This record gives sequence, C-alpha cells and structure tokens, in this order.
Amino acid sequence: MDYVTYFFAAAFIVLSGGMFFAYYRTRHFGLFIMAMTYAGSGVLALALPHWWPLVTGFVVAWILKMIGLEPALEVQADEGTTNEEAKSGK
Repeated sequence: MDYVTYFFAAAFIVLSGGMFFAYYRTRHFGLFIMAMTYAGSGVLALALPHWWPLVTGFVVAWILKMIGLEPALEVQADEGTTNEEAKSGK
C-alpha cells in the first residue's frame, strides 16, 4: 500500500510541476494556488506515508476549481486555425 501512496504522491508532484510551468507562461493566479495545493499534498504524503494528504489535496483542488480559480478553456473557432488567427479574422 505504501508504494501506491508513493506513486500518487509522485504523480501529484509532477502535476504541480506542470501547473507551475503553466503559471509561469500565463500568470493565472489560480494555477499557482492549485499547484501549491498539489505539491504540498504530494510532499506531505511522501513525508508521512499515508493516503489522507492525497485525498485532502485532491478535494481542496476541486474546491478551488469550483470557486473559479481554474483558467478558462479557449476553444478554437474552426479546425486548422490558432486562437490568434481566429481572433484577428485571418
């Protein structure tokens, strides 16, 4: 059971690394808070080989997502165009 906890803790830390990179690119504060939540719960689950920090971090991340701290999804206008091309009308 400890190996499963370590696996998910490592996955949370990798996920937080991706969110920190996305925060660096977009400067969306919600990504920073969610990345800190995932990183904190992953590190705590590694320090204490228990499952409850992972569940707590996941629940807190979903609460943050529900209150609107997740960035909006940008949908492309039509296939083959980027968002900048769709906005400019080219």
